[in-house]
Amino acid sequence: MERYFVGLDVSKDETAICVRDNDGRSVLATKKPTDPDAIAGALSASGLPIITVVMETGRMANWLYHELARRGVPIVCVDARQADAVLSQMHNKTDANDAAILADLARTGFYRKVIVTSQTAQERRALLRAREVAIKTRMNVENMIRGLLANFGVVFPRHLRTFEQRILDASTRAPMLSDIIMPLLRIRTEALRQVAQLFKAMLRHTREDDTCRRLMSIPGAGAVSAVTFVATIDDPARFRRSRSVGAYVGLTSRRFQSGEMDYGGRISRRGDQMLRTVLYEAASGQGLKDWAMELKKRTSHKKAVVALARKLTVIMHAIWRDGTTFELKEA
Repeated sequence: MERYFVGLDVSKDETAICVRDNDGRSVLATKKPTDPDAIAGALSASGLPIITVVMETGRMANWLYHELARRGVPIVCVDARQADAVLSQMHNKTDANDAAILADLARTGFYRKVIVTSQTAQERRALLRAREVAIKTRMNVENMIRGLLANFGVVFPRHLRTFEQRILDASTRAPMLSDIIMPLLRIRTEALRQVAQLFKAMLRHTREDDTCRRLMSIPGAGAVSAVTFVATIDDPARFRRSRSVGAYVGLTSRRFQSGEMDYGGRISRRGDQMLRTVLYEAASGQGLKDWAMELKKRTSHKKAVVALARKLTVIMHAIWRDGTTFELKEA
């Protein structure tokens, strides 16, 4: 039975489509608007028994993947870095050629499938990203105000309690900067307001999600770390062993082995940076303090925190998978 394989090269406005048969012959090459109905319609109209449709990860990949899957398209999303290693060998880079190479990947099976997270997980990730942007905006404004005052020799006062009080006090000694500092101060105030609003929205997710509430039973794991973990992992069944999550997040050490050389290096820092950062911050707090202090006696502070963050991934995944809550065992 003849089988057919499809490659989709997705861009903002148009998507190049290439269909190949078992022997690698191109039987269809066309372009359609980047619209799920248009793409699914073109594949359906071909009347061919399509086995696999391959597309790369990218900005529109999550949305398009779910929409095509909903329309019965056998879609597979592959790692863009792996695809790029193959696509870069082409002498002439065009959308049509890229789609043809992706169709070959679908035909040969020479690809690594990427798990596409659910719509709910994507919505939570968007919420976390927005909160992160608001926090960085506040920090950038504060640093800029401090820098402006320092450039004019104004010492930032410490005796006042709030940042705003300090700025108002300092601006009286630098009236020429008032027209610059006051608008920046209003930007900071608005950023703080939006951070609080986004945090409230995140708390609603924790109240509505049983998994998040159980993860928050772990010492040091708050609403931010719970929501980030659930939104990033999405499905605990992705990992057979809880220990694998640490490697996925990039909290395990690199290894170099060649000939007689075999040694480990620093952590890989692969995987999701947001989750890795959140887990590191949670491990730096008060959670599981006794265990961390014992480890710190045998190594450096930073390595102890990284090890604790890795331990948190194991505990969080196990609790999620088993439907349990955290219980601190007595020594």
